[in-house]
Amino acid sequence: MIWRALTREPYRLVRLAGWSLAEALPAFLIGHAIARAIEDGFAKGRPLTGLAWLALLGGAWLVAAVGARQVVLAVAAIAEPFRDELLTHVVGGTLRRAAAPPWRPGAASVARSTLQVELARDAFAAVITVVRSFAFTVVSVVLGMLTLLPEMVPLVLPPFAAGLAVFLMSLPAMARRQRAFLIADERLAESVSDMAGGLRDIASCGAEARVATDVGHRIAAQADAARSVARVMAVRTVSLGVAGWLPVLLVLAFAPGLGASAGAVIGTLAYVVQSLTPALGGLVEGLGVSGVQLMASVSRIRETAEVPTPAREHARPSGTRVELRGVTFAYGPGAEPVISGLDLSLPEDGHLAVVGPSGLGKSTLAALITGLLAPCSGEIRVGGVPARDLDPATRVLIPQEAYVFHGTLMENLTYLADASPHAVQRAVDEVGMTDLARRLGGLSAEVNPATLSAGERQLVALARAYLSPARLVILDEATCHLDPAAEARAETAFARRGGTLVVVAHRLTSALRARHVLLMDGVRVRLGTHDELVAVSPLYTDLIGQWNPDVKQVS
Repeated sequence: MIWRALTREPYRLVRLAGWSLAEALPAFLIGHAIARAIEDGFAKGRPLTGLAWLALLGGAWLVAAVGARQVVLAVAAIAEPFRDELLTHVVGGTLRRAAAPPWRPGAASVARSTLQVELARDAFAAVITVVRSFAFTVVSVVLGMLTLLPEMVPLVLPPFAAGLAVFLMSLPAMARRQRAFLIADERLAESVSDMAGGLRDIASCGAEARVATDVGHRIAAQADAARSVARVMAVRTVSLGVAGWLPVLLVLAFAPGLGASAGAVIGTLAYVVQSLTPALGGLVEGLGVSGVQLMASVSRIRETAEVPTPAREHARPSGTRVELRGVTFAYGPGAEPVISGLDLSLPEDGHLAVVGPSGLGKSTLAALITGLLAPCSGEIRVGGVPARDLDPATRVLIPQEAYVFHGTLMENLTYLADASPHAVQRAVDEVGMTDLARRLGGLSAEVNPATLSAGERQLVALARAYLSPARLVILDEATCHLDPAAEARAETAFARRGGTLVVVAHRLTSALRARHVLLMDGVRVRLGTHDELVAVSPLYTDLIGQWNPDVKQVS
């Protein structure tokens, strides 16, 4: 995954390397400039020559500053797509787990999608930055020392390489301990989340001491993991001492015996102290912290995203007949079922309104039919195909809060289908969006979602669904922000469009327009026409009466 992120667009690496050369220019010049300033300038009583060499070094730093700014932009261009890919893995894994019964929301998933993804993105950017800087600095310093006084190289490079090797050998242990820390952090997040969600039950059962002990064990485990990470990271101090300061001692001790001038000695020390040691410190900090965090985070994200589920291929249904047999669904292993033993058969090109008090499973039923949720037991088929295996292009679900993105109105309406302008205009007219499209400036106008009302966003989503090839359309209170006339026009348009239409009703007028009505009252359901339900269901009669007393009397 990391290698793919680096090599996905090679031109970005070329750009990064070019600006890195500019940033590394002082690392090559510093020893030469200082040595020449001393030997050719100040030591010979020519201060202007010495200042000229120092000015040259200053100019190199200005070039490096420009390069450093561009490096930040180049690294961001590589790191942001990597973050998006990680987030896609996390969300996909979480949704696959959520859809596999029994469903249980996990604080660990939230931690991965927020903390760990952001941590991995930042660590990835830091690793690119420090590894690139280290590599270009070392090459620049070696070239500079070889052209200044080659005899100095054996005094500097062997201890530097030894310290670097000590650090690199400690990285696997660092990664293992960092991963253990992340797992401990996830478990603590789960424990605290469970405790916070069950405070009332904990207090009523007198379980405060036991829960406190359990959470305390999680806290202690996380603290132990943190201390373990800190201990292994102490190796960084040893590697910095060997690689960064031992060369200084060797140069001071043996350079005079090699016939080195004062300028060459100071120039070599400048290479070590001002370039090599900071570069190694950045590498140790970057790989020892950010690199380890990156490997541990990516490993953990990949583990949790790869849910072992049977491989499925999407299938296209032979029609739009919807059948539910013995369907039961509950949100969690110990929760009461929201839907229990539901049998339902909706014929080809059927029109069903789902009504009932709020919070009793209507939206859950919509998600089950579209395959977004899997039942705990029972079977759901659409056109003879299990709902979970449906080709996404064959069904569309519009929720209560409609999604509109920045882009043209045409792009918003056609991203589910490749439709002609004529077809788009027809859909706009059918669902009652003509005035909105005109006010926005036409199909080519840019859309800012923040400037649209909730009802206007729903109209955009309705027209988008109308244009889609889906023959199964589910409106989950998708017209709740429209006025009754606009709602009636939109639902009528979908009924004329063909295919199967399921409307989770916001107003009972939807039930008057539907051929079938499903009344949900907890786990109890009743299917019939409007007139049949008025005749046999006091709850349905009450709902109609609350909505419109005149309708109740007429019925």
